[in-house]
Amino acid sequence: MAEPQSQQQRNIVIVGGGIIGCTTAYFLARHPLFNPSLHKITIIEAQSIASGASGKAGGLLALWAYPACIVPLSFKLHAELAKEHNGAERWGYRTLHVGSIRAKGKVYGSDVKGEEKGGGEEWQKLPKTKNRGKTLASIPKDLDWFDQDCIKGYSEMGTPETTAQVHPYLFTTSIFQLAAEAGVQITYGSVTAIDSFDNGVKGVTYEEKETRHIKTLPASDVVLAAGPWTSHVFPEAPIDAIRAHSVVIKADVSPWAVFTEIDLPRDFGRKVEVGEKKRRHALNVNPEMYARPDGTVYACGEGDTDVPLPKTSNLVVCDDDRCQDITDYISSISTPLRTGDVLIKQACYLPHVSSGGGPLIGETGIRGLWMASGHTCWGIQNSCATGKLMSEFIFEGEAKSAIIETLDPRRFL
Repeated sequence: MAEPQSQQQRNIVIVGGGIIGCTTAYFLARHPLFNPSLHKITIIEAQSIASGASGKAGGLLALWAYPACIVPLSFKLHAELAKEHNGAERWGYRTLHVGSIRAKGKVYGSDVKGEEKGGGEEWQKLPKTKNRGKTLASIPKDLDWFDQDCIKGYSEMGTPETTAQVHPYLFTTSIFQLAAEAGVQITYGSVTAIDSFDNGVKGVTYEEKETRHIKTLPASDVVLAAGPWTSHVFPEAPIDAIRAHSVVIKADVSPWAVFTEIDLPRDFGRKVEVGEKKRRHALNVNPEMYARPDGTVYACGEGDTDVPLPKTSNLVVCDDDRCQDITDYISSISTPLRTGDVLIKQACYLPHVSSGGGPLIGETGIRGLWMASGHTCWGIQNSCATGKLMSEFIFEGEAKSAIIETLDPRRFL
């Protein structure tokens, strides 16, 4: 009689040290069938923990996110992890209100004039949600960091019962630390191949970060959690990338997440050269803003595909003009944001499934090769469910905590 898989020697290699890889490691190491004398868990990361989108995202958590099959589980797990590990202090977990504002922006001291919307494929955005409440004439009193004469309408999107937030970098690095304390190891290097034999994985070949030596990690299981780089590691993966810019501004304001629809004056902003094209300000923009407990506001804008995904996260190019665009947009309707210091300008790449939908979580059709990628802008939100489900796949052979047939990678490969 064959031994149960949970009682066999397992070398589990997780490709990617972002939030999906780290939560997968965390839940694997805490699965009831995990046996440290039999099971070895290793994260292999090209640069550093949370060096990509996991360290530069907004960190919004919401019951109104997508896909619906994993959102409730992940939202619940976030709350449980925060309670168990003091997430309020360690990674800025808190519940908050969310609203959508329709506004008319103003020009403040701009000395460079732009033109009307150039539009086209150069302005792209992954839609975060279609969730909108009834439009009201005024905004809540404690949402006081917007200029009242700019506001044209407000609608509620979420409440502290349905919405929360974390600081993504602190959350990812904390979860990694907790996984490491449970015995998870890390290796730094860029994966060059998934080694297989007889339709089953046997190892991972990688270029070591410091020495550039080519090495191989033996593996009985490989989890592809490399976000937008998943297709670089496994070319069959239908994962594309979109670049996203964001800024962090010093502004101690009330705890709200705010989605916007801002109409800009025709004389707003600058005209920017992008290769042989000219990128012009749109006349209607949709920046998002998340106030954080540390006295800052995170803001992000439209995505773009102007620059292809580089080989590693340290080579991501941040376009200062796009960051300035975001700052200009939010400054046009908010005095605290207009007068606050810009602390961070940054860019990252978000992964999404080429044909839409996703993320892809589960088996690939190759024995021992698993996929956990394509999480779009809801990667932080859905990370906990993904990690827990991956631990169930690997130690129990199937997902137990949620019904996720629609996310089966084999439907897309």
